[in-house]
Amino acid sequence: MINYLKPEMKLQPGEIPAQGLAYIGDAVFELMVCTWLCITGTSTAKNLHNKAVSFVCAKAQAEAAEKIKDTLTEEEESIFKRGRNAHQGVVPKNSTHKEYHSATGIETLFGYLYLTGETDRLNELFTIITQEK
Repeated sequence: MINYLKPEMKLQPGEIPAQGLAYIGDAVFELMVCTWLCITGTSTAKNLHNKAVSFVCAKAQAEAAEKIKDTLTEEEESIFKRGRNAHQGVVPKNSTHKEYHSATGIETLFGYLYLTGETDRLNELFTIITQEK
């Protein structure tokens, strides 16, 4: 993992706006999905793209949030809710408001975990999400 934060810096949940954490978390989640797809045998570019899109769309991320919700710590749940409840712009036409808000919550959580260097926890949550896929 590339760490742009100085080791003595400790990121506090409120220091970065939820939308910023979600922006980073979206990239982290997509990278994890693409890596997982490559490792598990999806090989052509077209297959990778189509399969990745099916995991990173709001509906799939909302389903992922449901899978992990009972395993979140109090702090993680707080960060998820902060993202879920953040003011959203336009909701994509292929998802509901609820799905989009849940997707933003999971992206916010993944962004936070990435920035705080909690890669083991990221992998743990991602493993739960990808079980039975």
